[in-house]
Amino acid sequence: MGGTRPAFDPDLLPGLQARAAQLPPLSADTLEQHRRIAVEGTPGDRPADLTAGGTIRVSERTVPGPAGAPDLTLLVLSPADGSGPWPGIYHTHGGGMVMGTPRSQIEPLLPHVAAGAVLVSVDYRLAPEHPDPAPVEDCYAGLVWTAEHAVELAIDPDRLMIVGASAGGGLAAGTALLARDRGGPRLTHQVLFYPMLDDRMATPSSTMLDGEGLWDRHDNLFGWTALLGDRRGGPGVTAYAAPARATDLGGLPRTYLDVGDCDTFRDEVLDFALRLSQAGVAVDLHLWAGAYHGSEVVSPEAMLSRQITAVRDDFLRRALRANRDAAAVALAPGG
Repeated sequence: MGGTRPAFDPDLLPGLQARAAQLPPLSADTLEQHRRIAVEGTPGDRPADLTAGGTIRVSERTVPGPAGAPDLTLLVLSPADGSGPWPGIYHTHGGGMVMGTPRSQIEPLLPHVAAGAVLVSVDYRLAPEHPDPAPVEDCYAGLVWTAEHAVELAIDPDRLMIVGASAGGGLAAGTALLARDRGGPRLTHQVLFYPMLDDRMATPSSTMLDGEGLWDRHDNLFGWTALLGDRRGGPGVTAYAAPARATDLGGLPRTYLDVGDCDTFRDEVLDFALRLSQAGVAVDLHLWAGAYHGSEVVSPEAMLSRQITAVRDDFLRRALRANRDAAAVALAPGG
C-alpha cells in the first residue's frame, strides 16, 4: 500500500470537489468523454484567447512525422509585432498520454509569447491507439523540425527550451533524452511541471491516492498501460518512454521541476531531481505542501495556486530573458 497522504490545502478543496463531480473515473469506457472535456472544457470554463487580445499571431504547420509515420501538426504562436529572432518554447501537452491537444495547457504561456518568444506545440499521437514509442517519437520529430526551420519561425535555434506538464512533462523529459542521445537540437532548459516519469508505480506516492485528488493510482495505471501495454513495469521499457528509468542523466539542460506533496508523481519527481543534480545538471525544484495534481488549474484563485504560478512565471521570465540577452550578445558586432 501507499504511504500516508499529506493533507490537502483547504483552499484547494472546493475546486477539487467541483471537478470530481464533473469527471467520471477514467477508463476505456469513459476515455472519449475525457477527451471531449479536454477539448471543450467543463461547464463554466472560459475558452482561451490564443491571440491574447491580438498581441499573438496563431498559425499551424504540417510537418513530417517520424520515419514511416503520418505527418504532424504543430501549433505556432509568435508575437504579432516584431521580427525576432526570439527564444523558442517547444511545448508537449499533458493528458495522461491518452488525451489533450496542442492547445491544452498553453494559456499560462501566452504572456511569455506576447513579451517576445515563439511557442511551438506538437500534436503527438495518443495512446492506446498509438502506443509507445509513437508519442515521444512524434515529439522528437516536431522538435527536430522546429530547430531545422528556426529561421523561418523567427526562433534563435540556440535559444530553444522544452516545456510540458504531467504526461507532457514526461514526454518533454523523454524528448530531451532523445535529443541528447541522438545529437539532436540543443536545449537550454527543460521545464517540467509535475511530470509523469515512472511506469513502475513502486513509490509510496504512486499508490497513496485511491479515489481522491486528481490522477490517482487507478488513473495512473490506466495511462501507463495505455502507453505500454503488457510491458508496463517490466524490463522492456526505455527511458525515453519512462524517463525515471534513465541511468545516465548527465548532459541534460538546466531543469525546472515542481510537484505537490499530495500528487501521485511526488516521489518520482523528487528522485529525478536528486539524480539530475548528482549528474551535474542545474536543477530548480519546488515541492508544494497541500497541492494535488493540477491544483493550480482546478483552483487558480487559491493563494497556493497563485504562488505556484508566480514561481513558474518568474523562472520562465528569467530563462527567456537570459536567452534573449545571450542572443543579443551573439548578434552584436564582434559577438
